[in-house]
Amino acid sequence: MSDRTVLLLSGPNLNLLGEREPEVYGSATLDDHVVGATAAAAARGIDLEHIQSNHEGELVDAIHAARGRCAGIVVNPGAFTHYAWAIHDALAAFDGPVVELHLSNPAAREPWRHTSVVAPVAAGTIAGFGAAGYRMAVDAVADLLDG
Repeated sequence: MSDRTVLLLSGPNLNLLGEREPEVYGSATLDDHVVGATAAAAARGIDLEHIQSNHEGELVDAIHAARGRCAGIVVNPGAFTHYAWAIHDALAAFDGPVVELHLSNPAAREPWRHTSVVAPVAAGTIAGFGAAGYRMAVDAVADLLDG
């Protein structure tokens, strides 16, 4: 296992960032967020790998492939946050720290967004800080890896 590789997972519709509901998610694109997260990771001596998928099974496969290979995971599950028990189970089988990430604050939005099935298997959640959340999530996983 690489002690300094972190997987950044992006769930459904995040490929539309910058176009989709900019009043909620901001004007930055997913690529912009990945560039910022990669820079934050490099500053902490971490190699960051990014995968985005609109398909739950692809994210589950990526989590499985990270087992024994990556030290931690930062995951913005998008709408999968609220019902994707397969992602929950895959993350539960991952041995390193998991940090859940959201650009907006789901707790301040529609009631169906208030429950996360990812939170019980994450060390913590960064939510509501927009683009800064990516840096914060990378720093959080780095702090957990550094002990």
